[in-house]
Formats: sequence, C-alpha cells, structure tokens
Amino acid sequence: MRLDNISLGDFRNYVNLQLDFDPGVNLIVGDNAQGKTNLLEAIAYLGSGKSFRAQRTAELVRFGAEFADIEGSVTAQERQQSVRWVLFPAHRPRMLYRNGAKKKTAADVAGLLPSVLFCPEDLQVLKAGAAQRRRLGDHALCDLRPNYDAALAEYHRILEHKSRILKDKEEDIAVLAILPEYNARLCQVGAMLISYRARFYDSLGKAAAKFHQQFSGGLEEFSLQYKTVSTVTDPFAPLDVLRSQLEEHLESHHRAELSSMQCLTGPHKDDFDVTLNGISLKSYGSQGQTRTAAISLKLAQRELMASQWGEEPLLLLDDVLSELDPKRQDFILNQIDRGQVFITCCEPGRFTKLGKTIHIENGTHVM
Repeated sequence: MRLDNISLGDFRNYVNLQLDFDPGVNLIVGDNAQGKTNLLEAIAYLGSGKSFRAQRTAELVRFGAEFADIEGSVTAQERQQSVRWVLFPAHRPRMLYRNGAKKKTAADVAGLLPSVLFCPEDLQVLKAGAAQRRRLGDHALCDLRPNYDAALAEYHRILEHKSRILKDKEEDIAVLAILPEYNARLCQVGAMLISYRARFYDSLGKAAAKFHQQFSGGLEEFSLQYKTVSTVTDPFAPLDVLRSQLEEHLESHHRAELSSMQCLTGPHKDDFDVTLNGISLKSYGSQGQTRTAAISLKLAQRELMASQWGEEPLLLLDDVLSELDPKRQDFILNQIDRGQVFITCCEPGRFTKLGKTIHIENGTHVM
C-alpha cells in the first residue's frame, strides 16, 4: 500500500498544499516549526482518523478557518482509492469520504492506509510513566483491531460516568445506587481489553525479541511482560473468567474508591515491562539499551501490521534519526528497503540520497 498524493486545506499551518509522493522513501526537510510534523500528522490521520498529538479535532483546523480538509489518493488492495476527511473547529462532527461516498466512522477505512509513527519521545517510552506505554499499545491495537478501538472508547465512557458518581456522592448519596451497574459494565468491557492486550503484547514481544537479537548481536535476550490487575491470574483466560476476576478486584477496592472519590484500579492502569537478560529495562537499562529496545518495539509493530493487512504499513519517522548514533541510524535505515517511508529531518544534506526530498517552509512546499 502507498499514499500517492495528499491535498491539505487549512490544516494546522497549511493553507493549501498538494504533494505527490515517491512509493519508496520521502525525505521531508526544513527548519524547526515549519510544518514537517504537521504533514506526518495529516498522513497518519488519513488512515486512522486519529491525531498522534491533538486531543481535540478543533486543534487541527487552522486558526480562523471554517474547516480543514485532508484528502489523499491511496493505492491499496490492488486498486487506487481516495480518502477525505473534513474537520470542523466547533462541535460539528467531522465528515469522512471513501471513494467519494460518505462513511460513518474511521472503521470504514480500517486497513486502507495503516501507518507506524516513530518520534523522539518513543525512544524513552520504556523509561517513562505507565500512561505513555499504555498509549503506545492502545494506538497500535486500535490500528490492528477496530473492535478494540470501540471497546476502549466504551470503557473510558463508562469510567468517566463512574468517576462522576464517586464525586457526586458527596452532594447526593443516592447516586451510589447505580454504581454496581457501572462496575458490572466496566468489568465486562475491561475483560475484553485485557484479552486483546494479552494477545497483542505476546505477539509484539516475540517479534521485538527477534529485532533486538539482531541489533545486539545475540548478546541480549529481550522479553516483554504485560501487567494488569493482581486478581487476573491468566490474561489469556476466557472472558467470563476475566470478568469475574475483575469484579473481585473492584470489590476489594470498593471502600477505598468511595473514600478517595476516584477510580483507583482497573485495566485503565495496565502497563508492560521489558527485560533484557532478565533485568528490568525501566529500572536498570542504559540509555543505549532503552533506545535499542524502543526501536525493536516499533519495528515489531510494523511487522504485526504487515501480517494483519497483507501489505507493508507506512513508516513515519519524525526527526528520530537525529536522536540516534550512527549504529542505530543504520539499523533503522536497513529496515526501510520495503514499503513507503516518510522521514522528517532538519538537516537537508544528511540523508538526501535516500529518496525524494520535499522541502517545507512555513507551511508551503518549496521547489
């Protein structure tokens, strides 16, 4: 699969942009704050309906504009197709079109243009807090499993309602009468999340271990461990078992949640840890080991997506090469001999032999 061209209107700092892309490597160069990452964001948004930076759709619309337009021509599934998103700054819902026909949700373009993003922040994700690691896993899983995306959204919706009940009980104790209903639903949907995550992290860890073995010359054994609530003894268990164990866990924290007026535990606190030769990378890994392991995880994600969709996903490298030493740069560059790749860089002469160079300056393409 590949993105043949893209058209942007009033997206971020782009008033009007049309670009054709190379089916191989596209090097996007320019100074800082010119719009290079904005372009990657638009490319990723085309196939996922999600921004890897913005919390609200309104942030993607250029200030003062009535709407933003992202349109691309995609070669996938052995034919050319088009995808278009129209985004609005207010509460008006966004619009999606595939091949000119209006669609309802991002699930309608699932698998059409999947992408894997790698940015400097990802290099330290294994040393960061659990929230960043959950975000990394959730983003990858949403691309692989559209049903997971829906379950995750439902879980957070229920969690938000439960949080409101716990806070409102101070003013009206009667609201606690509906708390068991929300707990039951949380456990039902939470069991689905755990089941999806257990299988995903198992596959991701095995694939990443192969890349890390190549990278370390076989000197380090990479292992990934998924961590969920303590009462779940086997995250691969049937959904009814997981649901029952989650109910047990929530019941044991019932008094503490009432006292703190917060949702203290559940799959929304899940995490994963990586060990090298049995030693936790989060606690004891060097900067070099952390970066190598992070690269292995991203390449593994790309491999899983290629296996899922039958074609190589787009690889988006946002200024990540400048953060790496020559050895790690070479390892990544040796992996881009297949599929379409987009690389942002501030140094025009550094990687110009890789493929097509696109110079961006103040939201415009400089010829």
